[in-house]
Amino acid sequence: MEQIHSSAIEESSAHSPPVAPTESKGCTEVDVAAALPTREGWSTPLTLYKNCWLRTHTLNRFMLVQDNFKPRSDDIILATHPKSGTTWLKALAFTIANRSSYDFADHPLHAVNPQHLVPFIGAVGGDLDYIETIPSPRLLSTHLPLSLLPPSLSTVGCRIIYLCREPKDSFVSRWHFDNKMSKGNYPINLDEAFAMFCEGCSPFGPFWDHYLQYWKESLARPQEVLFLKYEELVFDPVKVVLKLADLIGVPFTQEEESSGVVEKVVKLCSFNELSSQGVNQTGSVERVGGKILIQFSSLFRKGKVGEWVNTMSKEMGEKLDILVEEKFKGSGLMF
Repeated sequence: MEQIHSSAIEESSAHSPPVAPTESKGCTEVDVAAALPTREGWSTPLTLYKNCWLRTHTLNRFMLVQDNFKPRSDDIILATHPKSGTTWLKALAFTIANRSSYDFADHPLHAVNPQHLVPFIGAVGGDLDYIETIPSPRLLSTHLPLSLLPPSLSTVGCRIIYLCREPKDSFVSRWHFDNKMSKGNYPINLDEAFAMFCEGCSPFGPFWDHYLQYWKESLARPQEVLFLKYEELVFDPVKVVLKLADLIGVPFTQEEESSGVVEKVVKLCSFNELSSQGVNQTGSVERVGGKILIQFSSLFRKGKVGEWVNTMSKEMGEKLDILVEEKFKGSGLMF
């Protein structure tokens, strides 16, 4: 079984990628941000770039991706809109792809947060120069919409696993996460956050554009693009794990299935198992010069389906349902 490469374990905590350039096409990051629409409202300002809202402090890094990231034919890319199960998907894909290299009793997930095991393309820890050094086949991830990735992604044959989530639950998770990330110093009003989310002004752009771009790609390339819903993963994780293994190119053998390896993968990567690990209870990382703090525990809030009812009003839910129906009408994508 060929090992799928992601971020090296030793480097996931110690690797310091080269500082990303502060210039792109002759403009400084500040100049670029100043020339584009910018909005406050979330934990950090957002800037509108090619119809996608990106956190202003990440703008320069992500502007480089479309022209400078070099997809390989054997790449496996995990794509998600934020707060759609990214951490869970990373844990599952890493474990499935590298199951012949690690013992379940002494697995990297016991000591390393899943986000550090699969680097984000273009982000901190996933600097483009560093990604180039990872041997093939690479396991990578992104929150970027397909429109901000290189067009060659669709032609070289690399595989994509896309995970989306029912928008009401995704929004609630987004709101809680941003409030925790801002260290509680700048509480984000629920009504204002909801209004921006419904306008499409949230990190990595409108959820409907994001979902639809990958949905259409999965219809065009069904053998290479696997489109999943978070709810499928919650209700039948074994079935999804088998699908993931097939797409990644390391299907489970009959012997593995009969000996319970699939169930062991599901258990190791389960919400309860991951959230109980010490690194995910106490670990954290600072961004933007310490202005925001990402606590690993905030990546494991509840993970339940339908949890939105405990935060949003019935009227909010109905408004978002109407928006979802309008945006996805005729696409074949339904929630």
